Amino acid sequence: MSMLSEFKEFALRGNVIDLAVGVVIGAAFGKIVTSLVNDLIMPSVSYLIGSTDFKNLSMVLRPAVIGPDGKETLPALLLNYGSFIQTIIDFTIIAFVIFLAVKAINRLRRAEQAAPAPAEPSDEVKLLTEIRDSLKKTEP
Repeated sequence: MSMLSEFKEFALRGNVIDLAVGVVIGAAFGKIVTSLVNDLIMPSVSYLIGSTDFKNLSMVLRPAVIGPDGKETLPALLLNYGSFIQTIIDFTIIAFVIFLAVKAINRLRRAEQAAPAPAEPSDEVKLLTEIRDSLKKTEP
């Protein structure tokens, strides 16, 4: 089998195409969730805590060193804990939204798989079945 035909078989396999579709949809979904976090949730949280943005929160470990000419010779060393907090909040919200989406999809799948059980036969059908069975037993 040539390398080209092997590649064609691999690329056109259903799993690879499903994976590609999943990646594209996942990227689009990621943009939606990122917008939800950045544009709706974080401004509300920032308003409640009184800060404009978590990313601006930091602690100065070493102040900047200014030379005699007024230029910064050594930049300040900052511990940017706000960026870390922002990333944790983003992750938590994204994970929760994905959890809700998967939960909804699973609920739809369960409803789809739960086919109604066949109806129980009527009393007449049960009686006729019993008569048939008893006739079979008595026949020689």
